[in-house]
Amino acid sequence: MSDLEQLTQALGRNLKRWRGERGFTLDALAARAGVSRGMIIQIEQARTNPSVGTTVKLADALGVSITTLLDHDRTPQVHVVLPGQGVRMWSTDAGSGASMLLGDDRRGPVEMWTYRLEPGDGTDSDPHPAGTFEMLHVTAGELTLLVADERYAVPAGGAVSFEANLPHTYRNDGPGPMEMTMAVSIPPVDRVQGPATAPGSR
Repeated sequence: MSDLEQLTQALGRNLKRWRGERGFTLDALAARAGVSRGMIIQIEQARTNPSVGTTVKLADALGVSITTLLDHDRTPQVHVVLPGQGVRMWSTDAGSGASMLLGDDRRGPVEMWTYRLEPGDGTDSDPHPAGTFEMLHVTAGELTLLVADERYAVPAGGAVSFEANLPHTYRNDGPGPMEMTMAVSIPPVDRVQGPATAPGSR
């Protein structure tokens, strides 16, 4: 079985399990996540490999990290992720991409990501649930961050934090690759108010 097939199986199994633990019907989760009932059924039956955006919406609606939905290995106290061992969530032919390094749900979902954006590339994100917080550290190039139409330039070595319940975009307007590490803190599901709209990618 390929890595992708294993992820698809894990996602289906864990989505069904967490939906049951939260007491959500298919219709309730569909409304909360903004994902169709039919798509949720296909995912739970491991008949489709959903986009990162759909996976994020479901994780946010359930109040768990993506790593929990994907069975990303974790030890209770210490978890070392070696170079190249992150879960590749998306990539482009140009070389842009994002990988999930770590995730934890013990005090509300927390995730750590790496991003690489080639010149001219970017990714949009819809609002996360209220209370979601992001912290970014740029390690190469310059990040152009748009939050609710406000533009912020963050050079290599710089960092930025913001409440992520507004539309936001990560963009590379520079001449060379932009690389950053991002931490995302998501409120526990019992603090999420109303339907959760989440991004096409973090």
